[in-house]
Amino acid sequence: MATATEVNAKASGTFAIGGDMVVNRLGFGAMRITGDGVWGEPKNGAESKRVLQRAVELGVNFIDTADSYGPEVSERLIGEALAPYGKDIVIATKAGLTRQGPNKWLPVGRPEYLQQQVEMSLRRLKLERIELWQLHRIDAKVPVEKSLEVIAKLQQEGKIRHVGLSEVSVKEIEQARKVMEIVSVQNKYNIGDRAAEDVVDYCTKHKMAFIPWSPVAAGKLAKPGSKLEQVAKQHDATVSQLSLAWLLQRSPVILPIPGTSSVKHLEENIAAANVELSAAEWALIEVAAK
Repeated sequence: MATATEVNAKASGTFAIGGDMVVNRLGFGAMRITGDGVWGEPKNGAESKRVLQRAVELGVNFIDTADSYGPEVSERLIGEALAPYGKDIVIATKAGLTRQGPNKWLPVGRPEYLQQQVEMSLRRLKLERIELWQLHRIDAKVPVEKSLEVIAKLQQEGKIRHVGLSEVSVKEIEQARKVMEIVSVQNKYNIGDRAAEDVVDYCTKHKMAFIPWSPVAAGKLAKPGSKLEQVAKQHDATVSQLSLAWLLQRSPVILPIPGTSSVKHLEENIAAANVELSAAEWALIEVAAK
């Protein structure tokens, strides 16, 4: 395993989102820098900002957030901690989920609401353009074409560079692609939860970024004595690191975004970029996962 001084997200390789926006594949998900239940201020705001700054020091140049994390808290902390941004840093954000309290989420895809949220995200993040804006959820009450119409307009105005989707099926991706270019998809996916397998394959085929949320294996696969833990120990790694390394080798379009509110845990996650297993070892883990 790499020592702390050698840890760098560059070791995870790169991917060009939308064909022209190159990022290191191992990124950072900024959901956990808020309060409990992704609600309110973090227990330690200074530590949350240190985590963001340390992520950039460790070569992370792809940071994913959303207006609903807090709500507003995650975006504001990113703006305070990192703006003005380095030229290679990509901040991705999302809108389309509203908050009614801790752990409560409700989709709203009305065009006027999404337009307002894009403007507010720009202000909080201290940006003139959002490099990757994602529709956080498709609202069952609003056709996706209607939601994306206003986003296409904002893109033409130069306020958004690229557009992605979150928690969608292949059918929904194809529906959205009739309205505008879609460069990324963010679905729940990890070695133990493969419900989005067909979406990963679709993104791989079409060279679209696939951003897995909840990227670390849980349940029986991560338990003490599991095959994942056995192999992790042999490589002086953790189950979390192995989970992230598996995603990196699963497809070249996958951009894992593990999140944390601790610098120590952040450094451990980024060290996953240095974990290397043989094809035979991955095959053993695959069997155990099934």
